[in-house]
Amino acid sequence: MADARRMTRPNHLAWLALGSLPVLGGCLVGPDYEIPESDVNEEWVVSRASVVSSDPITNMAWWTVFEDPVLDRLVEEAFAQNLTLRQAGVRVVQAMAQRGIAVGDLFPQTQQLNGSFDRSRFSENTSSPQSYESTWDMAFDAAWELDVWGKFRRGIESADAGLMASVADYDDAMVSLVAEIAATYVEIRTLEARLEIALANIEIQSESLRLATSRFDNGQTSELDVVQARSALEQTRADVPALRASRRQTLLRLDTLLGRAPRRASETIQATGDIPDAPTTVAIGIPADLLRRRPDVRATERRAAAQSARIGVAVADLLPVFFISGSLGLRSNDADDTFDSDSWTGSVMPGFSWPILNYGRIKNNIRVEDAAFQAAILEYQDSVITAASEVESGLAGFLGSREQAVHVRESVTASRRALEISKIQYTEGDSTFTRVLDSQAQLRAVEESLAITEGQIAQSLISTYKALGGGWEVRSRASMLAEETRQEMQDRTDWGKLLDPESMPEGPEAEPDVEAEETREENS
Repeated sequence: MADARRMTRPNHLAWLALGSLPVLGGCLVGPDYEIPESDVNEEWVVSRASVVSSDPITNMAWWTVFEDPVLDRLVEEAFAQNLTLRQAGVRVVQAMAQRGIAVGDLFPQTQQLNGSFDRSRFSENTSSPQSYESTWDMAFDAAWELDVWGKFRRGIESADAGLMASVADYDDAMVSLVAEIAATYVEIRTLEARLEIALANIEIQSESLRLATSRFDNGQTSELDVVQARSALEQTRADVPALRASRRQTLLRLDTLLGRAPRRASETIQATGDIPDAPTTVAIGIPADLLRRRPDVRATERRAAAQSARIGVAVADLLPVFFISGSLGLRSNDADDTFDSDSWTGSVMPGFSWPILNYGRIKNNIRVEDAAFQAAILEYQDSVITAASEVESGLAGFLGSREQAVHVRESVTASRRALEISKIQYTEGDSTFTRVLDSQAQLRAVEESLAITEGQIAQSLISTYKALGGGWEVRSRASMLAEETRQEMQDRTDWGKLLDPESMPEGPEAEPDVEAEETREENS
């Protein structure tokens, strides 16, 4: 018993070592991360266009600029039901749990409670005074690697950045979803407009067929006019089923985006409607805003930050590891004495280890992490350039389509008049039926061109807003995890408060940063 009591009283040197090691924990090895520089223009190439404004984007729900209640309703349903968006929300929770693991490494890494009973029989041919011995043993063991060089704090830093990257991925899923919903809706309305044009042309061509038939019956023209009129009519009629099939297929795609069985999109879009009109002016901010607003750019930047911290984790392996291990327990040969004060036993052992013979492997591991960091920097810089290019491309398409639409509308007006004149001249016998057919074909072509161009105006604006990274700002912390999903996960696993809306990360601020504001003031 005396030996056991001495084990519970560590010498002063051990306690001194235990108390002094945490003082070294202020060190952080590895590079301190800074946001990489990126090539960003001060203004957009098309910023001088009359319909484009460099004012800050104030309408975060950009799809409402089309003033289409059906589109607004579709976006709301998609936010609530889209399964891809729900997956992104669950990945945020997963990253939160992974961060919790990283934080846990700051505390004793090994903790376990042990208990055992041993019954031994000794040989009678030895000097042992007894043949049998029972030992009751219960102990709590712990081992703690101290974060002297900041290895675990770098791990937390990496996990923090990874968590914010997952939030940015969720925001990016929102941006992509609302853009795809809007683009699909515009495509449906464009197909409906083309179908309406085809049906209207069927009426026009049917009237021309009746006119040609009447003149043929009266001996005023040959059968050729009748045959040509019927051929043109049947060709237009053949286009109608294809347009209806395309509309149906697009509705099915919309059902998938809405996260529901393929049948209900037609319930939301019950009646035909016009192609959404784009506003007369568009606020797009300045290029510097992309670094804050566009989620995929933020995601790549946060992944670069996470990788930078991993370099510090790798560098820490070059240095000695300081640890403390210990045990506190009860040991007795009699069960009745197990919890007696004299049964206490324990030990504490500060120590260190230094893998000095593994330096080649460790240094190459550092190089691996550093190369990965450099690749992450280049990926971030590439994402900034790509984002700016996509905005410029969307704007170029928007401005070009608007200008094109002006000329096509004039062409439609002229083609309608040409058809009227050709019919009059044919009726009066002043021209051939070929001119009527040509006028009909021209009218349908320019009317279809106008419908497609008007759809392209809306599509280009949608592409521009998607490239600007708009739409994620409307979300709240509560919306990142659907209530149905939250309840299902909570019923299956003990998540504590991790699934509560208050625990979800908020992400970046919605207000423009100071640098962007200064750039905007200089340009103005």
